[in-house]
Amino acid sequence: MGGRRRPRRRANIYNLTRVPTFDNKTIASIFYETADLMEVRNDDPFRIRSYRRAAEAIESLPTQVADMMSEPKRLLEIPGIGKGMAANLTQLFAEGKLALHTELLNHYRPSMLELLKISGLGPKTIALIWDAFQICDLDGVAKLATEGKLRELPRLSEKSEQKILKSIENYRRISGRFHLDDADRTAEQLIAHIAAAPGVERVTPAGSLRRGRETVGDLDLLVTGKIFAEAKKPGKNGKPGKLGKKNGNASDPKRQAVIAHVLRSPGLLDVLAQGDNKVSFKLRSGMQVDVRLLPPESFGAALQYFTGSKNHNVNLRQRALKQGLTLNEYGLATIKGDKRVAGTTEEEVYAKLGLDFIPPELREDCGELDAAATHALPRLIEQRDIQGDVHAHTVETDGKNSIREMAEAARARGYKYCAITDHSKNLAFANGLDDKRAVAHIAKIRKHAEDIEGITVLAGIEVDILEHGDLDLADETLAAMDLVIASVHSHFNQDSAKMTARLLRALSNPHVSIIGHPTGRILLRRDAYAFDLDAVLRAAAANKIAMEHNAYPDRLDLCDTHLRRAQQLGVKIVINTDAHHTTHYDKIRYGMLQLRRAWLTKADVLNTLPLDRFKKAMKRQA
Repeated sequence: MGGRRRPRRRANIYNLTRVPTFDNKTIASIFYETADLMEVRNDDPFRIRSYRRAAEAIESLPTQVADMMSEPKRLLEIPGIGKGMAANLTQLFAEGKLALHTELLNHYRPSMLELLKISGLGPKTIALIWDAFQICDLDGVAKLATEGKLRELPRLSEKSEQKILKSIENYRRISGRFHLDDADRTAEQLIAHIAAAPGVERVTPAGSLRRGRETVGDLDLLVTGKIFAEAKKPGKNGKPGKLGKKNGNASDPKRQAVIAHVLRSPGLLDVLAQGDNKVSFKLRSGMQVDVRLLPPESFGAALQYFTGSKNHNVNLRQRALKQGLTLNEYGLATIKGDKRVAGTTEEEVYAKLGLDFIPPELREDCGELDAAATHALPRLIEQRDIQGDVHAHTVETDGKNSIREMAEAARARGYKYCAITDHSKNLAFANGLDDKRAVAHIAKIRKHAEDIEGITVLAGIEVDILEHGDLDLADETLAAMDLVIASVHSHFNQDSAKMTARLLRALSNPHVSIIGHPTGRILLRRDAYAFDLDAVLRAAAANKIAMEHNAYPDRLDLCDTHLRRAQQLGVKIVINTDAHHTTHYDKIRYGMLQLRRAWLTKADVLNTLPLDRFKKAMKRQA
């Protein structure tokens, strides 16, 4: 990933009303925020670094800190956690807050944390603005920039003002969106909590999370159980009544107990709405959650309806109307007589409408209804089809684990092969390899490969594509590799013509196997650089070079629409996690969602191939 910066942080967790159980990402966010605010205050750099080191260590832990609190001595075994940080963790879990974090928030106000997310507004610049104007919020800083007042400060200029305004505009455009893994993790926590309520039989995520959208806004959770049995309107002469739209008895104590349990969800900050069948609330992270209580007989119809997308649902309802049926979240029923014909499962809803089941990832109104009607839906790729992850970094550059640890972690996930692909020298901050170190690293990888049973470890490199398209290592070094991933890590602001020429030059190198994270975007932080996608894809197809889908949730690059275009132009894909830690291999599932959204099959992805065929493909021999 090219010296990955730390992930976008969650919103702060001040103003707690009860002691929560913190997950590792939330703890890391508190420590990161504390370090940033200490830097604004111009505290001791050593103390600031200690908080950041602790945050990085906690962030990458495979075990939850919460599970270690019963044995405080275990905390000291975590790299970067000394007695002082262990005491901070103890305080956090005992009191529900970190005293220094709270003190800094009270002094500077929580809005300063939002400023720290704006490109061009580092802690030192924010400190300058605070000292000069006592301003620490987005609107205030934007007003100062518009009025030309920021340029009066040291190191700032008119150009700086315009850059800050642009960054604020971009931030406002993407605020309220969350990375797919953050939404997934939040859903898992809430599902575990809600499922523990008596009478709840199933809790299922819906909405954009279930469709695998690359970022998520609101979180939809559907809760079902017999205690939410559907009420029916009374019919005439003792006949069954019409399909009701109220679920059961709203005053039923069991139902009310479930609602009360939902309102005790971890991380809940504000209750936005509370009704008989729906509870909406906001989490401390800023994410809105909508929880709906459903009877089993309506669960399938509701799951289909609340999964969406809107356009997919509109077209599906139109199809139902043409067949004399009406479809809503309560079920599929006849227009005349309001007789239910389906609704318990999604499969029966689609089947009654003459359609094959449409996977959630495809429900974006991109031709899926026509394909389902003619039995033309593809057999989408599945995670079990993947034979290896071939983009991983080790402690030799900016990874957190050794060659052996990365290989054994890949083997534990059932892979037949993996590759070590550390950075080249242009990424100095990532301790990138020059030619001499790269050759030595190849030998080291091959030596480890001989000793590790059950998986084949390939020697590779993630080589930088330099400003004009040259690669960062000599051809003879690249020729010695099993595979070469070529990636852009600098000069992102080149215009489209220059960036296209740069990529085309890299594609002409005979040793390149894969173009890594091809658009350079970082979700919710950096847009893709400008280039002629079709020209690059056509060159890749002609040269038998694969495009990577980088499955790390901060990237998900190529996106689903670009993946589908690559398929149309005959370009093969390699899906990787760009792992910098053994746990990162698990994030491949988020990339798989994007491949499925792009209608990709096993045949479209090279690392579904057995080892011998994959190695030939990496050398462009097949």
